[in-house]
Amino acid sequence: MDGIYFPGLHIFFEKVISYIRIFKFDITIYAIVITLGFVLALFVAMKEAKRTGQNDEDYLDFFLVLIIPAIVGARLYYILFNLGRFIEPGKSFGATIIDMVNVRNGGLAVYGGLIAGVTAGAIFAKKKKLYFPLFGDTITMGVLVGQILGRWGNFFNREAFGAFTDGPLRMAIPVEYYSDRFLSHLTSEGVITSEMWANIETVKGVPCFTVHPTFLYEGLWNTALLIGLFLYRKHKKFDGEMSMIYIAGYGLGRFWVEALRTDSLMIGPLKVSQVVAILCVIVAVGVIIKNRLDIKRGKEPKINYVPAKEDDEDEETEVDEDIEGDPVEDEESTEIDEDLEENDKNDEKNEKVDESGEED
Repeated sequence: MDGIYFPGLHIFFEKVISYIRIFKFDITIYAIVITLGFVLALFVAMKEAKRTGQNDEDYLDFFLVLIIPAIVGARLYYILFNLGRFIEPGKSFGATIIDMVNVRNGGLAVYGGLIAGVTAGAIFAKKKKLYFPLFGDTITMGVLVGQILGRWGNFFNREAFGAFTDGPLRMAIPVEYYSDRFLSHLTSEGVITSEMWANIETVKGVPCFTVHPTFLYEGLWNTALLIGLFLYRKHKKFDGEMSMIYIAGYGLGRFWVEALRTDSLMIGPLKVSQVVAILCVIVAVGVIIKNRLDIKRGKEPKINYVPAKEDDEDEETEVDEDIEGDPVEDEESTEIDEDLEENDKNDEKNEKVDESGEED
């Protein structure tokens, strides 16, 4: 029962694997997708760095530094808002630490990784003496590419889905895909809801839960945001605006998607990601408005400079040389000056002859 179906769209994936085995080692598709997303994010960031006249190797260095903080931040965020899963009565300290460290059982939060990434970026930019707002603009589109691919990792894991739906975009997950023990755990945690159990749909002869494919919703939202940033990047008003648009745009999308999910981290009655998302929107929009008002009042905006190409520089040099003086034109002017001097001399001679005639 390894299929994933979209009956409303008449799309049926009969076998969706969640891992591959290489030399007796199991490598999850999720890990492969995340790694691919990381590589593509680096590629996009380096291309953007070149376009804006920066040293692209700085971004290679940063992404190599970023790997560990991003994973640690994503894990700590998840643990912090899900302590009940790890700290249990009678559970030894060693077993608790092992569970906290073992990310193979799931538990990475995007916002935790982003917060850690921003912190690491600020420190890196300061040490490298880079302008942090421009640094943020440069990696923003790369981050979005990584997030889009990362959500497809959720697809292979059959996770991060939403509540029950019978709508045309519904995703059908076979009930028998999950072991009885894990299914019991998901039900007790509220990830599999009573409404899902009450509305089992048979697809291709297989009983399935039908849920909102929130991974797909967020992926499409991020794709639209990425396209918008690509179209706008040459028109930005100040350094840092691209990253602020991303923070606000992603926050809006995440707030909506999180409302549909059943596996959200909670803080009291509130969903943590929704709280963080709305705070991000408020801060980012505030920064954009402030900078726009400053520009309107006449403050000079900070915009990165894109150096001219070598060919353009050569043309400018030639123009400068022409302005300083054309050798041909100089020769002609010299010849004219010499002719004028000869005429003056002839005039003087004629005057002397006339004077001598008058004396005679």
